[in-house]
Order: sequence, then C-alpha cells, then structure tokens
Amino acid sequence: MHESVLLNEVVSYLAPQPGESYLDLTAGYGGHADKILEVTQNYKGAVLVDRDQNAVEYLRAKYQEVKPEIMHEDFYSAALRLVESGKKFDMILADFGVSSPQLDQEKRGFSFALDSRLDMRMDERQKLDGWRVVNKWSERDLVEIFVAYGEERMGRAKLLAKEIVHNRPIETTGELAEIIKRKSGYGKKHPATQVFQAIRIAVNDELGQIQKTLPLITKLLALGGRVGLISFHSLEDRLVKNYLAEASGQGMESELRILTRKPVIAGQNELVNNPRARSAKLRVAEKTAVK
Repeated sequence: MHESVLLNEVVSYLAPQPGESYLDLTAGYGGHADKILEVTQNYKGAVLVDRDQNAVEYLRAKYQEVKPEIMHEDFYSAALRLVESGKKFDMILADFGVSSPQLDQEKRGFSFALDSRLDMRMDERQKLDGWRVVNKWSERDLVEIFVAYGEERMGRAKLLAKEIVHNRPIETTGELAEIIKRKSGYGKKHPATQVFQAIRIAVNDELGQIQKTLPLITKLLALGGRVGLISFHSLEDRLVKNYLAEASGQGMESELRILTRKPVIAGQNELVNNPRARSAKLRVAEKTAVK
C-alpha cells in the first residue's frame, strides 16, 4: 500500500477545520484525504481525483458510505471541469509523485527493478505507453526527452538513444535497463534511473499537466483557502516554485501568500519508514485576493 509522504506536515499547513471543503487532485489511495476528512467531516464537500483506475476503484470502495465526489480523470482535466462548474475549495492538495503501487506492481512496467513489459501509463486507458516511446519514437525525439525530462547530458543522451534504436525491439523494463547499463556501468544510483524518469514523464505528460493546472489553482481556491503542492524532482519543483513566486509577488494585488519560506521536507523518522519520501518537497500558499 502507498504511504503518503509528508502526511503530518500537510495536515499541519493546510490546517483543516470542521465543515471545510477539500479538493485532492492526486488522491491515490486516500492517505492525505483520510486525515483531512477526519477533521472536516465534510465528505459531500470533498472531491477526490485520480487517473489510475486501481486507485479510483479503491477510493470508491473505501468511501462507499460517505460518498465524496470521485473523478477518474487526469488532474488538469478535472481542474478545468471544476473551474468551469464554478466550484471553490477551502483546501487543495496535489502530490505529483508516482504512487508505490504503480512502482511495485510488476505489470505496470514503471520500474527497472521488476522485469515487465514497458508500460508506465498512470491511466491505462491511454494509447501512448513506454513501449511505444522506446520502440517507435525517433532517435532525435529520445535525445530530446532524455535531456529535457531525464536531465541527462547531451552527449550521454545521444549515446543512449542511439544504443536503444540499434537494439529495437525492446520489450521489457529489464531489457532496457540492461542496454543502458552496458553503456554506463554503475554509479551511486542505477544508470537507467534518469532515462526511465524521462520516458515516464513523456508517457504521462507529467510536466505539461502541472504547467496547465497551476494557473487554475487560484480559480479553485476560496478566499483564505490553502493549497499544498508536493514535488519530487527539480523539474516539477521549478514549475511549482515559479508559479507561487508569480502569484505571490504582486504586492497588494497578489492572489497568494506563501506560507512555507522554504520547501518542507521529510524528517528522519519518516525517512526510516518511507525512504521514497527523501526527495519530496511541500510548498504551501494561502489565497489572499480575488481576481
């Protein structure tokens, strides 16, 4: 089961109150939602969003009696629809990380630690998957995503893209990881880590989703509402940081006030129990003006 990162910190900064409304744009298996809704008891005023069918089915079973609204959509599509409907929330949370079940279930094809068909789709309804990226995209396109999304050096990105194209078809995560390892050797982390990140981001349009969703946050927040945004790597965090700086940097005209001077990170106790929290960063802001 997925362990929600920075759980206590999220509850502390969002400071839920009885009766308040809540939007979880990446609800997953309900770890953050559980703690928030325990306080608010406003299940009818809660909207839980996820694009993973497994998570949605779990949430529907978990909350079948209290029935918050559950949306099986990517968070941008859900946010856009909620804006169009005029909904406002006292609290919004978005955790942009990959869930543990996605990484740990062999059939999902996210991890090189498990040899399975290349997939990496968060929403299994979509056509684009990791296999198609690895086997059908041009060498030039692979180089571009390895640099832009995997933050690989250009020379190494070209080397790896050429090797991948030369070894096609590549069917499994294990095959891909082995091809990369042959050209890399080992360092502090597995040499395939950044390439797998790049492919996963491309498959799920992760950065595009974040970029399009962030400007909708202020439209969804009620005055005095709080938003928490959790990122896991520098590409995500840069988008979040820049958005918050822009929305809070207009003096009296600012729509948001940042509540976290620095990003909040996991403490040692959490890292012992959940090592995947080591790269999580939480940034929180409050809605201060209506535009």
